[in-house]
Amino acid sequence: MFNSLTGTITGKYPQKLFLMTNGIEWDIIVPDTSLDALPHVGEEARVFTYLQHTDTAMSLFGFASERDRALFFDLLKVDGVGPKSAVKIMSSIALEQLVVALDDGNLAALEKIPGLGKKTAQKMLLALKGKLTLDEPTGKQTVALNRGGEYADVVSALTNMGYDRRDVEAVITKLVDELKNAPASADEKAFKDMVPSAKEEVLFRRAIVELAQ
Repeated sequence: MFNSLTGTITGKYPQKLFLMTNGIEWDIIVPDTSLDALPHVGEEARVFTYLQHTDTAMSLFGFASERDRALFFDLLKVDGVGPKSAVKIMSSIALEQLVVALDDGNLAALEKIPGLGKKTAQKMLLALKGKLTLDEPTGKQTVALNRGGEYADVVSALTNMGYDRRDVEAVITKLVDELKNAPASADEKAFKDMVPSAKEEVLFRRAIVELAQ
């Protein structure tokens, strides 16, 4: 399946974007927050996509960044939140505000999001508290913040076990920095020389120990 589309923006409307690529004009459902981040009409843009295919229709969703799309996928994990509901939520609150509301357990702030009732807000709090992460303002890329990165599966596995995502990110980033410069042991290759699956296994084992402390 395609990951993104690059073309000329031919129209921008509330939660909708028209994008022309090689003679094909795509009708894409886009959160307003992503629309604001995309270039103006007539300019070229790259839009990260998700295709929803049901028995009755096909809908294409677009996002200004992989981070926005990752948030969209996180929202879909909440019982009662579908793709169009996720777009409405993302159109109504900035990621930064959503993370703060979830981390603070601020149910009242979540209930103010248009179309999000009390029950769904409670489910969102239960499913996502401590599991959404902001990009660092300095632009420094950490292992955990790169959701499609080399160690994203390890971060995901630990988060799914119930550990706070921010704690997992901090531990994995610290361990990678330490292991990259560590010499080989008597029974194990140097970390930098390991195959990816072996690196993930080492990180997972050591992270469990660190997080349990």
